[in-house]
Amino acid sequence: MSTPAESMSPAERYAADARRRALAKTELGAFAATVAFPLDPFQVEACRALEAGHGVLVAAPTGAGKTIVGEFAIHLALRQGLKAFYTTPIKALSNQKYAELCAIHGVGRVGLLTGDTTINGEAPVVVMTTEVLRNMLYADSDTLAGLGYVVMDEVHYLADRFRGAVWEEVIIHLPRDVRVVSLSATVSNAEEFGAWLDTVRGETEIVVSEHRPVPLWQHVLVGRQLVDLFATRQSFEALADVHDRDAGGEREATEPASSERAAVPHAEASVSELTAVNPELVELGRRESQQLYRGRFGHGGRARRREERQRGEKQSPRTGRPGDAPPLPGTRASRPQMVQALERRGLLPAIDFIFSRAGCDAAVQQCLDAGLDLTTPAEKAEITAAVEAAAVDIPPADLAVLGFWAWREGLQRGLAAHHAGLLPTFKETVEKLFAAGLVKVVFATETLALGINMPAKSVLIEKLEKFNGEAHVDITAGEYTQLTGRAGRRGIDVEGHAVVQWRPGLDPSALAGLASRRTYPLNSSFRPTYNMSINLVAQFGRERAREILESSFAQFQADRSVVGLARQVRSREESLAGYEKAMTCHLGDFTEYSRLRHELSEAEKAASRQAGRARRSMTVDSLARLAPGDVVEIGQGRLAGSAVVLMSDPNGREPRPQVLTFDRNIRRIGLHDVDGPLEPIARIRIPKHFDAKRPKDRRDLAASLRHATERARLEGPDAGSRGRRSRRDFAFAGGYQDTEQRITDLRRQLRTHPCHGCAEREDHARWAERWIKLRRETDRLVEQIQGRTNTIAKTFDRVCEVLESYGALAQGAAGPEVTAFGQQLRRIYGDKDMLTALALREGAFDDVDAAELAALVSVLVYQAKREERGLTPKMPSISLDVAVDVVLREWSQLEDAEEQHRLPRTSEPDFGLVWPIYKWARGRELQNVLSGTELAAGDFVRWVRQVIDLLDQLADVPAIDRRLSRLCHEAIGLLRRGVVAYSSLSD
Repeated sequence: MSTPAESMSPAERYAADARRRALAKTELGAFAATVAFPLDPFQVEACRALEAGHGVLVAAPTGAGKTIVGEFAIHLALRQGLKAFYTTPIKALSNQKYAELCAIHGVGRVGLLTGDTTINGEAPVVVMTTEVLRNMLYADSDTLAGLGYVVMDEVHYLADRFRGAVWEEVIIHLPRDVRVVSLSATVSNAEEFGAWLDTVRGETEIVVSEHRPVPLWQHVLVGRQLVDLFATRQSFEALADVHDRDAGGEREATEPASSERAAVPHAEASVSELTAVNPELVELGRRESQQLYRGRFGHGGRARRREERQRGEKQSPRTGRPGDAPPLPGTRASRPQMVQALERRGLLPAIDFIFSRAGCDAAVQQCLDAGLDLTTPAEKAEITAAVEAAAVDIPPADLAVLGFWAWREGLQRGLAAHHAGLLPTFKETVEKLFAAGLVKVVFATETLALGINMPAKSVLIEKLEKFNGEAHVDITAGEYTQLTGRAGRRGIDVEGHAVVQWRPGLDPSALAGLASRRTYPLNSSFRPTYNMSINLVAQFGRERAREILESSFAQFQADRSVVGLARQVRSREESLAGYEKAMTCHLGDFTEYSRLRHELSEAEKAASRQAGRARRSMTVDSLARLAPGDVVEIGQGRLAGSAVVLMSDPNGREPRPQVLTFDRNIRRIGLHDVDGPLEPIARIRIPKHFDAKRPKDRRDLAASLRHATERARLEGPDAGSRGRRSRRDFAFAGGYQDTEQRITDLRRQLRTHPCHGCAEREDHARWAERWIKLRRETDRLVEQIQGRTNTIAKTFDRVCEVLESYGALAQGAAGPEVTAFGQQLRRIYGDKDMLTALALREGAFDDVDAAELAALVSVLVYQAKREERGLTPKMPSISLDVAVDVVLREWSQLEDAEEQHRLPRTSEPDFGLVWPIYKWARGRELQNVLSGTELAAGDFVRWVRQVIDLLDQLADVPAIDRRLSRLCHEAIGLLRRGVVAYSSLSD
């Protein structure tokens, strides 16, 4: 905190004034004078590093103001007459940053490049997606001339397993004189990442701040009541009140006795008090666990259930068990109730994160149906004007299919959804209205947490798990931090609030772990692709390309882990040398003797396992061969005694024939009921009309069983029931005999070995056992080192082998050279880059018209969700059918090559977008295009843009047929209409 000028001594005032004058003469001082608030210490530190000519990595919490450092880099670039690029991971964030920088520097000095949008691309300041910059670098674009600074916003995105490699490609390939400003969320290994940046980019300063300008308070929403997640004195007092009421007989207390002040930060609570989990929540979790336990494992008849009803415990209408009843009453609130709870406590505007698009839309509708209205008449008028402006270009016929009317009604009442399925124009309008404070609650998917400037007073998370495309998984501490980082608007709120809804099974301690961990590790997802590899070889040659890839962050991390492993190997090798010395025997080679002992021990264990498997197999076979009427003796367990088989089970994996036991019970017997193979000791006839439900029939058959058992004991088993061993039994017996022979040979070798007669043999053996165990562990570490050393370069070598097999690379006099086919592959970017190039080479695009071309390209772009994938549909035309066959054939052969070279497989072509794209290109209305599909309007627009992007790439591929290039531009014109055209500035 600065000292007030009036309390300073003359000398202190003079020194402070001198510092201000010195700062004003710097570029940082000039920049700071344009900012509306004082710069934080971490911002000043990072900006000074930039002004000193260094690169910088800034790791700070969401909302801390990292982008100020990026804006200072732009300021420096403009003052020095250089260009500055500002890169972001998604188009929506690029659009937002473009608008902000235009407001600061003017429209004429700022450009935007997002693949499908080009505005003033040669401006001194250009905002772009990271992929656009990567493509510029590989194409050696003239736009790179004069580039001085690159700001990489959300650089922690390089951990993304699908797109993260792009960030590393850019960082590696940027010219060395370009200063890189990396802006990251707080990560636990910022020093490691910074050390890599220092290696590949030159001197890079690491600036880490874990301070949030707006404090964040953590709560759990239990019913309609906010309860602090972390303990304070008040929470312990409230818990005591609950116990007091319980002691007084109030058995149905179901909500923690938290006061209204639970939603307000406890200013008097010390830091140490805020490290323990609130005991109220722990108590609630304990009660729910007890209720669940009673429901699952409680026993008792009518009297028990009557007692439970008298205590007020609900029973399931399906099973009548109390455990199937809903959780404790009052612990769950509906979405309208949740919104009302936040509104009562003054915690709006809020973002409610729901990891489902359908859930976001349903939440808005639920609030509308409940009559929620959060806006004033004046706000409604502003919202209506914004909505009408956004819809001015939308054809009236499309409004219904776009869900415009429900969307408008929700906005007018201060409610909105935000997810990738929304029309981009709608999404952008929601963002603007929320930022203006007109929309009070947004129900959003996690994509909203990725940098888009929509801060709120509070953030609500309904559940702590999400579907990642393959399975439902718990969210990580990093994801929790990213989501809750939206809470607390700098300059508006004095504090932010993170709220998690209480659900059955919620573990307060686990939630506290998520909330208290402010950092998470940043791990590389980098791997060489076909396009990356061919571009590297074309620019640098294979050997230099290999060296460049070895400088990736992925290899940097692997090498760092190898250092620790190598240290462990050296330590173990020293111990092994000591063990070898201790087990040295004067009579002979004890290493060889210990190897024989070890082999004998392993052979004996194998023999034991074989015997167990053989016994189990024979037991299974014997149970499967049992027939109705067979009498058997069960030798163990609760069913020990005689039994007669009523029903056989010959086809089961573990047969369980039905039997009548000696005490007239009907049971099924399995492996756990017998101690070995069962062979019938007799046979009896089961009456034709035997009914196991009739006591008389069971009694009569049990009498026959008793007589047959007594006769068998006197006369011996029936001849017909002997000798049923299967071929498998003999096969197992043969294998067992081989192992027994091996054991005999090893024992003989041991007895004849010189060391066998050593008086200190067992002492030597103990050292030898330690040596063998440690040798095995050391060999495993060596394998790990070999697996991690040069892993990126080895993958690159395998990719190059595939490129050579397809003729993209050829051996020349000076080494591998890029062929004409390889030059085409260099200009094709995407997950199916190689497949697209092969389809182009094999003529898949030769006989299609513009609309068919657009539909065919969708096959190389679209990737449906797993649950949406289906059979290949009938194609719209014969030409397209033939083209698709070419693509499928090439994909099948490519997958075989990738399997052979141990590379990740190219995903299978997906045909789910063929008909919608074809219809759209043929001029059909949006409603007709989306009819019968699961596509939302926003998804459709997003996929159409990706199709346009690939068509644009194909049009510029070197040596492409002019007709095809012209056809690509024609297809782009057919697709860029209606909702696709008027959403050009949104993601």
